Amino acid sequence: MHEGQLNIGVIGLGVMGQRMLARLATHPRLRATWVWDANPAALAATLQTYPQLLAASSAEALIQSPGLHSLYIATPPAPHMALSELAFDAGLAVFCEKPLTVDFAAARACIARIDAQGQRAAVNFALASSQGLALLQSQFAAQAKPSLGVLQAVELTLAFAAWPRPWQATAGAWLGERIEGGFSREVLSHFIFALQRVLGPAEVLRSRVDYPADGIAAEVGLQAELRAATVPVRIEGRVGGDLPDLNRMVWQASEGQIQLQEWFSQIERRNAAGQLLPHAAASGDLRLSGQRDQLDQWVALIEGRPHGLPGYAEALAVQETIEALLQGRG
Repeated sequence: MHEGQLNIGVIGLGVMGQRMLARLATHPRLRATWVWDANPAALAATLQTYPQLLAASSAEALIQSPGLHSLYIATPPAPHMALSELAFDAGLAVFCEKPLTVDFAAARACIARIDAQGQRAAVNFALASSQGLALLQSQFAAQAKPSLGVLQAVELTLAFAAWPRPWQATAGAWLGERIEGGFSREVLSHFIFALQRVLGPAEVLRSRVDYPADGIAAEVGLQAELRAATVPVRIEGRVGGDLPDLNRMVWQASEGQIQLQEWFSQIERRNAAGQLLPHAAASGDLRLSGQRDQLDQWVALIEGRPHGLPGYAEALAVQETIEALLQGRG
C-alpha cells in the first residue's frame, strides 16, 4: 500500500485534536474522516469547522467505522489503553497522545500484545521528527562519530508564565491537577524522550518538587539531577516569575556545545571557543518541517514500514522517568 487516501478516526476534539485536524487537512494522503468527543459541544463545533467529517455515536462506534486505517487518540490519559486495545481488535494502527497512561500494568499488557502480534502503535512526541534530535543522535548516540568531542553534561531549563498555558484553558481541569497533569508530564516528557532516545535510560539521582498548598494543583517547580549513559543531566522547571515561556536544552561536550530552544526550532552549534558553527538545516520553519515529517512517518506506521515514531514501550520508559522525578528523592 503506497498510494491512495488513508482514513483517520479522531477521538478527542480538544486542543490537540483540533491541531491535528488542521495538520491532517494539509497532508496529501492522510485524511480525517470520523470524529467523536465525549463533549457534544466540542463535536458540534468541530463539525461546523469541518463539515465533511462524519460524527460517530461513541468512541467504540468510531473504531468500528468502515474504511478506517488508523486511530488518533487525543483524550486525557485514562482511556488510552482501552481505546488502543479496541483499535487493535479492529485492525487499526494507533497514534496516541501522551502521557501514555495512568495505569502502568495496563500499558505493559498492551505493549506485550503489540510485541506478540506486531500491532502498529506510536505516541506523539513531536521532537522525534525534529532535525534537532537528528543532530543530537549524529553527535552523541552510542555509535556516533562526534565532531564536538565527548559529551560532558546536559542541562534543561523550562519556564512557564502560567500553567496551564492560556491556549490550554479548554483542555480540562485534569491538566492543571497533580494526579494526571502538570508541566512535567506534559512538556518535560518531550525532552526526557529526546534525552533517552539519544543516551538510553536515565536514572533519577535527586529531585525536588514544589507543589501549591491546596493539595490538588500540579507542580510549580522542579529541580533535578539525573544520569544517562554516565552523563550528568540537570533540570530546572518553574511556573510563574519574570521569565516568559521558555524551553532550552544545552548539550555540553569537550569540544563545543549544541543548544536547542523553542521545541528544537532554534539550533546553535558552537566550538570550544564559543564560536558559532554552521549546521545543515532545512530552509524555513524547523517546527513545520518536523510536523510534516511526522505525518509522513505516520503513513509509514500505517503501512507497516520502518519509521522513527516512538512506540509504546519507549513512551512508557519516558513516563517512568517522569513519575520518578515527581516522587522527589535525595
